[in-house]
Amino acid sequence: MKKLSSEERIIRTLQGRDVDRVPTFEWTIDQKVIQALTPGLDSEEFCYEMGLDAICVDCDYESEGIEGGLIRDEWGMIKQDSGQILSYPVDGPIRTMKDLENYVPPAPNKPDRYRSVERALETHAGKKAVILHLNDVFSIPSRLMPFDHFMMLLMDEPETVKTLVDISVNTNLAMAEEAVKRGIQFVYTGDDYAYNSGPMISPTQFREIFYPGLKAVMGGYKDLGLLTIKHTDGNIMPLIDMIIDSGIDCLDPIDPVAGMDLKLIKKMYGDKIAVKGNVDCAHTLTFKSVEETVEETKQCLEIGMVGGRYIISSSNSIHSEVKPENYRAMIETIKAFGVYM
Repeated sequence: MKKLSSEERIIRTLQGRDVDRVPTFEWTIDQKVIQALTPGLDSEEFCYEMGLDAICVDCDYESEGIEGGLIRDEWGMIKQDSGQILSYPVDGPIRTMKDLENYVPPAPNKPDRYRSVERALETHAGKKAVILHLNDVFSIPSRLMPFDHFMMLLMDEPETVKTLVDISVNTNLAMAEEAVKRGIQFVYTGDDYAYNSGPMISPTQFREIFYPGLKAVMGGYKDLGLLTIKHTDGNIMPLIDMIIDSGIDCLDPIDPVAGMDLKLIKKMYGDKIAVKGNVDCAHTLTFKSVEETVEETKQCLEIGMVGGRYIISSSNSIHSEVKPENYRAMIETIKAFGVYM
């Protein structure tokens, strides 16, 4: 097979078609790792230097600093700096159904909402896959209030949570529609549903409160022509059939720390979806040796390449504690052993 562009490689992988090699990319790569491996390069230049296949982008949201060193974003979520790329949500404007009477989510058609999307497409379309980060049904509702209050609301006022799910679905679909007009072909949703021990909510609650919205949002993305990647950490096995049946094209990251088994997922669902993952970034990439990283990367390739439909990556992200030499070893191993014959 002729050498494909990164964009072609991702499209064909998500569609279940033959590719020249296994694609690889990360949702986030910490600047500490980037500067250790390629001093002076920014994150997008790093993707080209390292041969990664996708560049991830967000819509543009305004935020403001508030008392206590906290940040409030356009959704009304109040966040604390975590020292990593992503901030940590601590509070929000919703407590009860009454609070929703005056709640206004971010406007999908706000001027400059897609400035970063437009710039990324102008720079990288046709070369790298430009993947837009949006949401589905869990992150936004659960972050519009303290998480313990959200969990109580699931029991006491499920209709309030269902209304929040509808707001998330409708707003994200409206943003996706605007992004598609600008040329976006791929979307991933970063809503986590589970701990290492299992789902944050029961399968019954998920099916009743979240699953209808998940089908609606994924179906809406597909109706817009988007290829979809669903991310969720944790042990999602009690929910996985609902997640697959919602219409996703790819599941990420098959979390090894939570006991998720890449071989099992490939066997059960490899004819329906692509899978992405799952070199362990909590232990292997952070604490183990280059040799151990190479061996685990080879194991992931050996399992994931069977039948195609595989994107290799870390089990979450390349965070600030990942050893740069381990990430380099992972990439070099992918280049050497991730080629389809």
